[in-house]
Amino acid sequence: MSAAPEGHGGSPAPRVLRVACVQMNTRQDVDANVRAAVALVEEAADRGARLVALPETWAYKGRRDGIVATAEAPGGPSNRAVAAAAARHGVWLLAGSVYEPAAGGLVSNVSALFDPAGEQRALYRKIHLFDVTTATARYEESEEVAPGAEVVTADVDTPEGTTVRLGLSICYDLRFPGLYCSLASRGAQVLCVPSAFTAYTGAAHWEVLLRARAIENGCFVLAPNQVGEHLPGRDCYGHSMIVDPWGVVLAQVEDGAGVCVADLDLARLDEVRAQVPSLQHRRPDVYDC
Repeated sequence: MSAAPEGHGGSPAPRVLRVACVQMNTRQDVDANVRAAVALVEEAADRGARLVALPETWAYKGRRDGIVATAEAPGGPSNRAVAAAAARHGVWLLAGSVYEPAAGGLVSNVSALFDPAGEQRALYRKIHLFDVTTATARYEESEEVAPGAEVVTADVDTPEGTTVRLGLSICYDLRFPGLYCSLASRGAQVLCVPSAFTAYTGAAHWEVLLRARAIENGCFVLAPNQVGEHLPGRDCYGHSMIVDPWGVVLAQVEDGAGVCVADLDLARLDEVRAQVPSLQHRRPDVYDC
């Protein structure tokens, strides 16, 4: 077995991934949304982030006819613009999600990961669709979105070359712990949850669910969210946050558009998993993941 790389004074070199969540108030003007996203990606990169994550449906949020009309491939112009901004700074980019044309007049809600050269490395299509009725509104995501059917992990690296595995998900997926169990069992260390979590459900559930997913899987959680109104009566909660494997909120953006940044210390992840080895204690012989 090779020895761990050493830093100054013979101590192990740090294994740290600096990440950023971008919080947006996306509306129906795609060009304006792209300009806002590029500026926020550049701000995150200027603050030293190695991995920058945008929220769900960052390029367009609005009426159903607009969802279909503005749908584009994951390698389309909106993602290319933000990927180019990330490439100028040499950082990884998780491009939240965009709407992609799908069969039957529907779209997919697809998240794309781009490397520091701007090349697409992974795609995840949202598995769980938000078909709910709350006290404030009715949502039927399945009326326009086709569900995905693949669990996806992807690797990024720190500036020192340490590999870090991401587990990809989108928004409503957060309520299904089996997905995150599956991601953790496939080696995920950072669970990514780009979202447009509603203000009504977010006030009660957003933070507690993010912290639970972190704790039960011994993972960091990276959760960029939409904020504010995008259609009359349709508001998102904001509070984009980064959570450590112990459930501690490391950073967040409470209100308005903006960026939060935190260092993910992989030694801390190892420490938490050693203290509470719940991943090793699961009983797939007794229950499903």
